[in-house]
Amino acid sequence: MYLTAEKKQEIFGKYGKSNTDTGSPEAQIALFTYRINHLTEHLKRNKKDFSTERALVMLVGKRRRLLDYLIKVDIERYRAIIKELGIRK
Repeated sequence: MYLTAEKKQEIFGKYGKSNTDTGSPEAQIALFTYRINHLTEHLKRNKKDFSTERALVMLVGKRRRLLDYLIKVDIERYRAIIKELGIRK
């Protein structure tokens, strides 16, 4: 499996407040970004996998809603996570 428990803890430790901080917007956005990147690579190889394409679109929407929430709450945290993950160009 591409996303092991150790990889999740690493992502939460890097972007959240601790390894067990699964609820902060930054940690969730980082996890969604990791999953989005994986699904994007999968779809480059499997162009007709429409169920994965739908899952990817739904994940992007979830991440977008979290980013919108973070803009409203704290614009500096939003700018930091965008820069750190390299989401925007």
